[in-house]
Amino acid sequence: MQLCLKLHLVSLTLRFGLVLGIFIAPRKDVPVIAVGFNYDTIAKVEANLLQIATHSWELGTAAQALTELHTPSISVFEQTGFPPPSNLTTVEGNATALLNIAYHTRDQKNVNTLTLIDGDGAVGDPASLGVSILLANWTRSNLSDLSFAQDARQQLTYLTDIAPRTDDGAISHRNDQVQLWADFVYMAPPFIAYYGALEGGSTEAKLLQEAYDQCRLYRNYLRDPTTGLWNHIVLGNGTDFRLWGTGNAWAAAGMLRVLETLRHSDQSFSFAAQQADLVLWIHEILVASWQYQQANGTLLNVINDPTTFPDSSSTALLAAVTYRLATRTGNYTLIPNANSALTVIRNSVDENGWLLNTVDPETFNTPSLPGQFSPEGQAFVLLLHAAWRDFNEYLSGTLPA
Repeated sequence: MQLCLKLHLVSLTLRFGLVLGIFIAPRKDVPVIAVGFNYDTIAKVEANLLQIATHSWELGTAAQALTELHTPSISVFEQTGFPPPSNLTTVEGNATALLNIAYHTRDQKNVNTLTLIDGDGAVGDPASLGVSILLANWTRSNLSDLSFAQDARQQLTYLTDIAPRTDDGAISHRNDQVQLWADFVYMAPPFIAYYGALEGGSTEAKLLQEAYDQCRLYRNYLRDPTTGLWNHIVLGNGTDFRLWGTGNAWAAAGMLRVLETLRHSDQSFSFAAQQADLVLWIHEILVASWQYQQANGTLLNVINDPTTFPDSSSTALLAAVTYRLATRTGNYTLIPNANSALTVIRNSVDENGWLLNTVDPETFNTPSLPGQFSPEGQAFVLLLHAAWRDFNEYLSGTLPA
């Protein structure tokens, strides 16, 4: 038994040695950071997002963006979020918009279904609202109101016990066939991990492992071995083997939220190896993506296909992940790429707060038409701003590593 434990510790040490050797740069090499958004612009972007977000994944992504933007201390990126305070009036920032989404979701839920909201045939998308539901439950003033807890538990049950899976356990992103989409990694695993972190005990360990396993399995199925990028959709009917920019952004950002949940959970040490894997896998997508960055800072809709159009949505979210990962690892190698991306995104938001030059989020392969805008793109701008702000605070020493 002692020999097995010693070998396990040696394995973890070697793995973390690899990660630290690759990622930790001297703190003295402080990078220059690009000029960010002004608050008036961010307020307009947020107002527009809340005006046009209607689909399950749009509302879930909006809720996450509002959490990181307005109440960062209860996000998964801060230790203070585990557990969150029971009274949000003690939290710096305004959680009203976030809670409004959670309450609206609860009030509109179909009592005859387990999912939080109609997912338009998607298994993963309704779960994107799960973290906001759990936050609403944890901070509710009426302790006899068990509706949020019940809704979250039903959503988890559907994901883990009912939704179709591959033979090796990957939860399908579609409910009518076994099919895996890169998008799923942002929608479901962060909710599964967060549920576990708040639950504690053996349930916590089981769900943290499940969230990690979904990231691992999805990477196994979707990763293109030549580029290190992820295909968009595999298995079933209607596959998409293109290296879609937003799909890679969804995957990287989802794995980052799982990483941070594992890192801040009270069982963090037990999941050290899983955290090391996630750091490597996120970094892998970022390095592969920025190799194709265009001269003006943008990424293309299909990252490695020069015949496709520039897409500001994926550019914004991958830049946000880049700032976030640098905050956690101290490696600033990719910050110039994020800076260049931030500049082009800032210049792509018009005076009314609309992000231009986005992919149509429902076709995946055409630009948004004139006068039409992407709800997820609006949310990605907020996520980028929050990540940029927190990276600035990290560099100034006001945000703990």
